[in-house]
Amino acid sequence: MPTVRDVLDRAAQMIDTHRDKASSLGARYKFVLKGDGACTFVLNLTADDPGVREGESEADCTIRVAAADFVRMAEGEVDSRDLFFAGKLKVDGDMGLALKLKKMIASA
Repeated sequence: MPTVRDVLDRAAQMIDTHRDKASSLGARYKFVLKGDGACTFVLNLTADDPGVREGESEADCTIRVAAADFVRMAEGEVDSRDLFFAGKLKVDGDMGLALKLKKMIASA
C-alpha cells in the first residue's frame, strides 16, 4: 500500500505537470492527518506558487482525516463522502472548496 509520502509526491508531480488546471481552483487546502503517517501539509492550488508544502500555513479549507483513510481516498478505495458522513473526515472553512477539490481530483 502506498504511503502518505507517495501520495504527496504524486500530487506534487501532477501539479507541476498540470499547473494551469491546478491553479484554476484558486484555493489553499490544509490537510491534517492523524495516526500512523501523521503530518500536516498545504496543497496550494493558486496562481501564486502552486504545489504541496509540508507544515502549517494559512488555508481556505482545512480537511482532517486519518492518514490511512487519506491514502485510501487517494487510491480510490474509499469515497470522501463516505468518510465525511461516517464522521471520519472533517472540513473546516469553505465546504464548497472541498467539493471543488473532489471534482478536480476525479477528473485527473
